[in-house]
Amino acid sequence: MAPRITLEDVSKAAGVSRSTASLVVRGDSRIPESTAVKVREAMNTLGYVYNRQAANLRQSRSMTIGLIVTEIINPYFAELAMAVDQITHDAGYTIFIGYSRDNAERQHEIIASMIERQVDGLLLLPAPDTDPEKLAKQVNAANVPVVLLARHFPSFDYVGSENVKGARMLGKHLAALGCKSVAFLGGRAASSLSEREEGLRTSLEPHGCEVWSTDELRSAITPEGGTAAVGRLLDQGRLPDALIAYNDAVAQGIYDELRRRGLEPGRDIAVASFDDTRIAASQIPPLTSVAGFPQQIGAKGTELLMNRLADGNADIQNQLALIEPQLKIRSSTATWRPRT
Repeated sequence: MAPRITLEDVSKAAGVSRSTASLVVRGDSRIPESTAVKVREAMNTLGYVYNRQAANLRQSRSMTIGLIVTEIINPYFAELAMAVDQITHDAGYTIFIGYSRDNAERQHEIIASMIERQVDGLLLLPAPDTDPEKLAKQVNAANVPVVLLARHFPSFDYVGSENVKGARMLGKHLAALGCKSVAFLGGRAASSLSEREEGLRTSLEPHGCEVWSTDELRSAITPEGGTAAVGRLLDQGRLPDALIAYNDAVAQGIYDELRRRGLEPGRDIAVASFDDTRIAASQIPPLTSVAGFPQQIGAKGTELLMNRLADGNADIQNQLALIEPQLKIRSSTATWRPRT
């Protein structure tokens, strides 16, 4: 059987966005006639048939989207949320934003509240202790599509950074500097944490560099969490060549605690991180960080959710998109030299 022609196929053939193609088939007068002609020609060429029944279902939408992130103080979440807001606004949607604070029970309550308010779909940065089966049961019962952002588990659409690759970039950089021991600090048990640890181990351990990543080094993904995690490490009398923070906010707390103990980041110990938010470049010394591009994640996640909504949340294959990371090398590692 030939694959079903979708509106996505039509938009690609016409060289327009999916939302534009959708407006054309619905007869929206805002679309220029030249663009509408291209879309209709693509429909005829591909044999696309507009599903009026699905369209009628879509017309009963609330035109609201739920976005749930950890919090908004961290620039990573703020940048992601702003990207979602812009795209949903352009598509005629209003967003409801909730903050889980990385607590699965609080997250469950927020989702329930959003479903009660008949959101059309959800964008979710899941709490580390999320039960995937419980989440699936909750949203499937209401037929509300969900796209996971930044952290993932099977059977859901997902958009996030290519964490393993980004961590390998960082690990190779630190190995080239001559690091023989690194401590990975902050974060809770989640896919993003395990992927970053995997990338660090596969890039550092073959070069004879130890990677310290234990439960006692885990913490909240906040400056306070970073302060506490590095404090526990140093209280044991352990001083690695490099400290790698789960994110820039954790690194901010690490900087503060190192200085409180008379250690200078970038001179006495190399420090690096993930996310490359505005926190990284503004640190003194500027912080080496792996850019995860939260705006791209938010934008792509919204696009995948719109795909689901356009198809009436049909039973289509799970969508996956990984954002290419980039290592931003700055003075916090570049000026460090091995201790003699």
